Amino acid sequence: MPVRVPTLPAHPLHRLTLDNGLRVVLAPDSTAPVVAVAVYYDVGMRSEPLGRTGFAHLFEHVMFQGSAQLPKLEHARQVQGSGGIFNGSTHLDYTNYFEVLPAGALERALFCEADRMAAPLLTQETIDNQIDVVKEEIRVNVLNRPYGAFPWLQLPEVLFDSFANTHNGYGDFVDLESATAEDAAAFFDSYYAPGNAVLAVGGDFDVEQVTQWVERYFAGVPARTTPQRPPFAEPALAEDRHAEVVDPLAVTPALAIGWRVPDPVGDFEGFLPYVVLSELMSDSDASRLEQRLIHRDHLALYQAMYLGLFGDPFDARDATALMFQAHHGQDVSAGQVLAAVEEELKSVAEEGVGETELARVQARIAAQLLRQADPVLGRIQGFAAGELIHGRAEFATELPGRLAQVDAGSVAAAASALGTQHRAVLELVPGARA
Repeated sequence: MPVRVPTLPAHPLHRLTLDNGLRVVLAPDSTAPVVAVAVYYDVGMRSEPLGRTGFAHLFEHVMFQGSAQLPKLEHARQVQGSGGIFNGSTHLDYTNYFEVLPAGALERALFCEADRMAAPLLTQETIDNQIDVVKEEIRVNVLNRPYGAFPWLQLPEVLFDSFANTHNGYGDFVDLESATAEDAAAFFDSYYAPGNAVLAVGGDFDVEQVTQWVERYFAGVPARTTPQRPPFAEPALAEDRHAEVVDPLAVTPALAIGWRVPDPVGDFEGFLPYVVLSELMSDSDASRLEQRLIHRDHLALYQAMYLGLFGDPFDARDATALMFQAHHGQDVSAGQVLAAVEEELKSVAEEGVGETELARVQARIAAQLLRQADPVLGRIQGFAAGELIHGRAEFATELPGRLAQVDAGSVAAAASALGTQHRAVLELVPGARA
């Protein structure tokens, strides 16, 4: 009997759009006395101009350094002094900022977010200070860490062609060091307009009261022209591509493969089977590649298949990719791992997927989505991303049902398509001695 696929609870959603263009999604939930606030701006690493690699991430740091009425570190004091937490992150297609606080501190969080949306402190001193912080972050997370750039910074250079899709989103030191306060002001004016953002609020609150607060604090943010987002899609590869990198800190070889997949927004129905396929192939001890590469043939020490550079299949636009990576021993060649992966994909394409296996995989995906949406922060981040990327906050709650509709034939067809298209392969050669 097929495994029952769970569904996400349907939370009531309330929407409004302010005169300055800010889209607002309110998701009340009185089950716990906590609230979460998230602001998603439609700008990410792919929007960075030539010669300013890493600027979106640098600007995320700058947004925490003070604003018109809140001096440096005061935003943090306001949130943490209320018993809350806060953070932000930069992705390919958006940058977000968020807080989780006791319900009684919601007005304070809204004021803080509105203040920096209106006027962050963009001084050269602030820019220079955060350049140093970002450079140290790159040293810790990339330059001085084995596999730090693999494959998320290195495979796109092989798989794609445009600057938007191939450049180092963490930032080149030369580009970072040349950033100025004038660059920051221009970036803010272009991309941090209220009409280029989504505000999502979830948790224990009264909708009418929060609507008043939102209008009080955000309606005064001046409207600005919303930038035209250029298309980042690229044509399919005309041939297989292969590259090799040496990692002086790594002790074992690694392999990454990238395949182009359908547009996750414009062709969502065509994209969904690849989500199910990646789970079927890799994500659990029972998955096909875990069994083949780790347990049966002992070809790899670690393997993973996922969609998108950050493993966020529903938060990215075109162009995106199905990614595979594996770390393997010196006695195993990259060719052996690659051949095994392609054989397993061919098996899915030709022999199909059984009803029980498909239901198990769909239930596992739905369970993961349910866990992500259980905390109020995860829930509103899903709503904000759904509104920003897909134009509908409800998209987040519909995902389990949409994935449950993917049939075995569609999954087999996706595997078949991977076998007939060109792909990019990146080999990492260790430079350190074991």
